Amino acid sequence: MADEPPPLLGAVLGTGTDLELRSTLRHIVEAAAELTGARRAALVPRDPHRDGLDDIRTANPSDEPSGAAAGGPPPPGPPVRLHVPVRVRDEQFGELRLAGRRGGGPFTDEDEHLVRLLASQAGVAIGNARLYEAARNRERWVEGAAAVTTALLSGEADDALATVADRARVLADAAAGLILQPTAEGGMRIVTASMPAGPDDVVGTTIAPDAAVLEQLLGGEPVFTDDAATDPRATTRARSLFGPSMMLPLQAGGRLIGTLALSRARGARRYTAVERHLASQFASQAALALVLADARRGRQRLAVYEDRDRIARDLHDLVVQRLFATGMILESTQRRSPPGDVHDALGRAVDELRSTVQEVRTAIFALQQPPAEAPTSLRGRVLRETANATALLGFPPSTRFTGPVDHRVPDETATRLLTALRQVLADASRRRDVTRVEITVDATTTLPDGRDAVRLTVHDDGTETTGSGPTGTPETTEAPETSGTTGTAATTDTRGTAGTRGTRGTAGTTVSRQWPL
Repeated sequence: MADEPPPLLGAVLGTGTDLELRSTLRHIVEAAAELTGARRAALVPRDPHRDGLDDIRTANPSDEPSGAAAGGPPPPGPPVRLHVPVRVRDEQFGELRLAGRRGGGPFTDEDEHLVRLLASQAGVAIGNARLYEAARNRERWVEGAAAVTTALLSGEADDALATVADRARVLADAAAGLILQPTAEGGMRIVTASMPAGPDDVVGTTIAPDAAVLEQLLGGEPVFTDDAATDPRATTRARSLFGPSMMLPLQAGGRLIGTLALSRARGARRYTAVERHLASQFASQAALALVLADARRGRQRLAVYEDRDRIARDLHDLVVQRLFATGMILESTQRRSPPGDVHDALGRAVDELRSTVQEVRTAIFALQQPPAEAPTSLRGRVLRETANATALLGFPPSTRFTGPVDHRVPDETATRLLTALRQVLADASRRRDVTRVEITVDATTTLPDGRDAVRLTVHDDGTETTGSGPTGTPETTEAPETSGTTGTAATTDTRGTAGTRGTRGTAGTTVSRQWPL
């Protein structure tokens, strides 16, 4: 059987058998106590937050001197306690401390030499552990940045900013991931928050324009702090929740998208230089991915617009022209036909073709509206109201426009018209058996006093839920006309048979309202 190695060699070799740092350092501490005969031994780091390590002691730490005796320099005379620095390259990590040699007496020079060798070995182990941890962290951050980029560019992420904040929070082991964007007033506002254990009202919190930290944030500079709660640069009410924090610019191509804030809870370990560097790289790549994703969405919207323009051109150049030509043929045939059923049928067909042409033109206009933006023209706003009413009615209303409604109707009158349209459509949805609603906006009408006006006419084929009159017969009411620009110029509510405006020979309800221009 081979001889066992000397105790010192065995202690040195034993430090390389465990990949876990804390276990390795504990082995070094116990070896130091065994080789020197010390009753107590401890490895005390200068900065416990640096590597997440607190004091590592032997199994009987209760006899360890406390207070000034534990942390101060050894007393004069022969050493009864031994403090040896542990260095990681040029940085002092902490001290390897021994006290209370068995059998009494001071520590010898040989003991000090042994402890220095073990302290050197501890420094090597800590340095290797830091390199390994840095490599793992770098791999995690690179994989995280790649996952965010893939999600944004593939369209899988519903909310791009929330995706960036959530993934960064997980990678940084932070309590909160926030994204702030500049405001029109010159400040910044939290627009996205990833906080599993935080309050729900953080979104919307603003940094005032006069805050000192804004000069750095708006200038695209990172900001680091070890305790956000006590940092005078932090001015938001949410700062009391956080400790170590870093605020990183989301900037690409000279364009500042916003700021990524990653904050840990109060009392948590501080961010290392490596973590700050990796998080800054992540923010730069995420900003580039956000810009590319936005450009991709822009190209997709442009493709939709181009497709809609093509469909609109085809409808106008082919369908509308053919319908118009067919209508002219039917009109010519009607003029040559004698009065009778055929003549009347041709007239109704011509009217239907005219209505169809108007509806196709309305569809063409709707195709030319941006799908994700609120319309600003009266045509677009009317079409938006009719689209909203589709859910109530169960079918889309038919809409026609006559005259230059976008140019002749002022904004104030357009607002009144839309309010009236919204109310009339709500009333129509409450009637029974409604299968068709026809809406006409006519900007070429004239009031009895000769003033130009716009008329809104809405017809539906439903029946009143409570009956129209005492005997259930159709009823017609005429509201008094009023003058001026502040009220309805004329309101007519007609429930009747053929001959009422817009009924096309069917019973139902027609509401007509007009306003002076």
